Amino acid sequence: MNRKFYAILLVALLGMTFQAKAQCGIENTAFGSGEFLSYDLYFNWKFVWVNVGSASMSTSKSRYKGKEAYRASLITRSSEKYDKLFMLRDTLLSYTDMNLSPLYFRKGAREGDRYYVDEMWYSYPNGNCQLKQHRIEHTGEHKWKESAYKDCVYDMMSIFMRARNFDASKFKVGENIPLPISDAKHLSNSWIKYQGKDEFEIEGTKKKFRCLVFSFIEREDGHNKEIIRFYVTDDANHIPVRLDMFLKFGSAKAFLKGYKGVRSKMTSLIK
Repeated sequence: MNRKFYAILLVALLGMTFQAKAQCGIENTAFGSGEFLSYDLYFNWKFVWVNVGSASMSTSKSRYKGKEAYRASLITRSSEKYDKLFMLRDTLLSYTDMNLSPLYFRKGAREGDRYYVDEMWYSYPNGNCQLKQHRIEHTGEHKWKESAYKDCVYDMMSIFMRARNFDASKFKVGENIPLPISDAKHLSNSWIKYQGKDEFEIEGTKKKFRCLVFSFIEREDGHNKEIIRFYVTDDANHIPVRLDMFLKFGSAKAFLKGYKGVRSKMTSLIK
């Protein structure tokens, strides 16, 4: 349950859109070093929305193998009070170069008394994208795999950093965009659909934003299913402010709680 929810949450946070190109980098205009985002997580329990935990993401300039890089981390934590209902104890770490090409990804995820780790190292021989993948199963077994792709492939964190730099003015309502995201096991068969624009007010904060709305869709067992609908600020920052998740075991939501160190003025803020 935790793994499915977490994949959905992350895709929502990072899965806005991109177009696959031979070059995996993109000019970054959306964020800078020192940005911090925080979220409240809610779960629908017997028709009541319950605050079950929190999530936070931070981005900073760092170094990877001696070269300047972006370091991004995301942490999710559920309240111990609701662990039997909705446990989250996950930490993600990603390094990209300054053009946002992915370099390294790690996810440590706890599911009840189970804990596993995913790792991926990226290289780009002859213009292709090559992945070295490592999974530590909850049993302690180590599994290694290598995959090569002609087009760019991303993990849950690096796609978020890249996708925040998209040009929404080029999208048409109803347009579908492929979204190749890999973990240590496989490449997902998924895409996003642009739903247009809307306004959203965060309850209890009196903050209202103009938003771009997207749906994340997966094809599973021959059927297409909307997994999540998410709202991102219609400005240069493209910060997710609301996530609606449609899970097999119920419904969940995430609302932006706070932000600091954003690169550009929040022009999407109406009040």
